[in-house]
Amino acid sequence: MTAPAKRGRPGYDLETLLLVAVKLFNERGYDGTSMEDLSRKLGITKSAIYHHVPSKQELLRLAVDRALGGLFGVAREAEATEGRAVDRLEHLVRGSIAVLVEQLPFVTLLLRVRGNTKVERAALSRRREFDTIVTELVKQAEAEGDLRPDIDPAVTARLLFGMVNSLTEWYRPRSGSSAAEIADAVYKIAFDGLRLTP
Repeated sequence: MTAPAKRGRPGYDLETLLLVAVKLFNERGYDGTSMEDLSRKLGITKSAIYHHVPSKQELLRLAVDRALGGLFGVAREAEATEGRAVDRLEHLVRGSIAVLVEQLPFVTLLLRVRGNTKVERAALSRRREFDTIVTELVKQAEAEGDLRPDIDPAVTARLLFGMVNSLTEWYRPRSGSSAAEIADAVYKIAFDGLRLTP
C-alpha cells in the first residue's frame, strides 16, 4: 500500500512553510512579517501558501503549539515520575532543555510573543500555566526539605527557567555542547546552589 500523496507543491509542504515562517517571525518579528515576505522567501505565490493555511495567524498558532506541546509533554512526564518533588523538578528542567534544543526556533518564537493577537494571548496563558507547574514543584521540594525555604517559590521558578530560557539567546546547534551537557551545567549551577546540604 502506498502512502497518500502530500498536498501542496513539491518542496513546499506545510512543514517547509512553517519552518520558513518561524525563521522570518524570529528575524523580523511576527508583526513585521507579511505573507508577501513569506511568499518571496519561498519563491511561491501567496495563493500557494493559502493552499496550506488560512492565515499568518494560523502559522503562528502551529509554531507556538509545537513548542508548548513539547514543554507540556515534559511536564506530564515529570508529574508521572516517582520520587521526590526535587527529582520531578530536575526531570522537568532537563526535559525542557531537550525540547528547547530540539525545537529552538519554535521555543524562541514562543518566548517572544507579547499578547498582541488572540493566538499570542492564548500562548501567554499556557506559558503562565507552565510557570505555575514549576512553582508548585518548587513549593513541594521546599516542603520536603530539599530546597532552601528562604526564597519565594515563584521567584525560584522564574530564576530557574530564566536560566533555561536564556538558551534561546546564545545556544546554537553545533556549538559543541549537547542538550545533556547543558542540562548538567544548569543542574550544577541551579540545584547545587539551591539544595540544602545535610
